[in-house]
Amino acid sequence: MLGHGSGGRLTTELVQRTFLPAFRNDVLSALEDQATLSLSGLLDGSGQRLAFTTDSYVVRPLFFPGGDIGSLSIHGTVNDLAVGGALPLFLSAAFILEEGLPMKDLERIVASMRAACDESGVMLVTGDTKVVDRGKGDQVFITTSGIGLVPAGRQLSIHSARSGDRVLVSGTIGDHGIAIMSVREGIEFETALESDSTSLVSLTQLILTSCPTVRCMRDPTRGGLSSAVNELAAASQVGVKLMESAIPLRQEVRAACEMLGLDPLYVANEGKLIAVVPAADAARLLEVMREHPLGRNAAIVGDVVAEHPGLVTMKLPLGGERIINLLAGEQLPRIC
Repeated sequence: MLGHGSGGRLTTELVQRTFLPAFRNDVLSALEDQATLSLSGLLDGSGQRLAFTTDSYVVRPLFFPGGDIGSLSIHGTVNDLAVGGALPLFLSAAFILEEGLPMKDLERIVASMRAACDESGVMLVTGDTKVVDRGKGDQVFITTSGIGLVPAGRQLSIHSARSGDRVLVSGTIGDHGIAIMSVREGIEFETALESDSTSLVSLTQLILTSCPTVRCMRDPTRGGLSSAVNELAAASQVGVKLMESAIPLRQEVRAACEMLGLDPLYVANEGKLIAVVPAADAARLLEVMREHPLGRNAAIVGDVVAEHPGLVTMKLPLGGERIINLLAGEQLPRIC
């Protein structure tokens, strides 16, 4: 009801009934307007730095194969910290709820968020709730922010790619976007296709430990692999050559993209990353990634080159090349 966002009794009941039981910790239980976090012993002159990120989630449908808007909002923010080289620590969450949303759906989303927090080793320590008129909010919007620590000496940046580096991807692309589109369009597959939404913290920590020379990592979410690689090429002023035959892609995703007229390079992912490393370290890193459950389908998919700085091309199986531009519009609305 609208009263749940008024800041009065119903708001208090909502927090006490739904959010506190799920996320209870000393900081959140204080119910201050802000979370005051002691940084003594963390930022103590040792060279560690604070990482902070925020994102909003507006996926439709709210519940989809392999996840829901709740777990997605946690995974997305945690992963943004993790691929930047940080160890995620604290999150905030802001909920915009539509009048008429079933409480059982909200409780299900909150339980999913709590499970994703536990999986990622983070605490949700502060938040906000607003309720909008029926028909004005599309059920649930969630904004999450996160804080993490970057160890001294670690410098990951999309500005750091160098000619001769190699580009790796941790697994099959397009799973998240096509899983959601299959629900919307009623597409059925012979095998279950689920979103890849998950926490990348354990995989990124393994990569950083085993390959300290990694230049950068990115999670190719909205805009897919194409956007992530184009952003890298533009920032580092290098060219990138992808190999179509090397890009891991589920047959179900390929078939659905052909049916819907979509390019899988532009389809969102929520549990994959790309990594750019010096060529000498690429084979070893690939081996390490494939030993991790989230990297079993990892592959080397391209090279960083000096030619055509800022441009991404892809070598086709028959020998030709095509330019991979940034997506001009919105290929798949409301998927993350």
